[in-house]
Amino acid sequence: MREQRTRSITPAHSSGREPLSPAERSLRARLAAYAMHAQHDSRHTSTPGRTAFLARFEADVDPDGRLDPEERRRRAAHARSAYFARLALASVAARRAKRASRTGGDSA
Repeated sequence: MREQRTRSITPAHSSGREPLSPAERSLRARLAAYAMHAQHDSRHTSTPGRTAFLARFEADVDPDGRLDPEERRRRAAHARSAYFARLALASVAARRAKRASRTGGDSA
């Protein structure tokens, strides 16, 4: 995707200007993301990252590549499910902690 980048909508940072604040950098990045998604299909731009993310699970369950490909895919699917279940559990715990800190007590 990098070789297909388009011209930036915002001017490049010049050495005579003061640095951007974090809020300005965030807005500039958001503008660039909107411009990119307006010109390209997001399924196409995210394919390399999605492929690498999913390949990670196959590498985790079969680092030496010794399993049958079908068994590797089956185990990778379970590893992927475990990963997302772990994220969901962490999300529940974070929401519970936030709610408890707001109310000043422990709610189960």
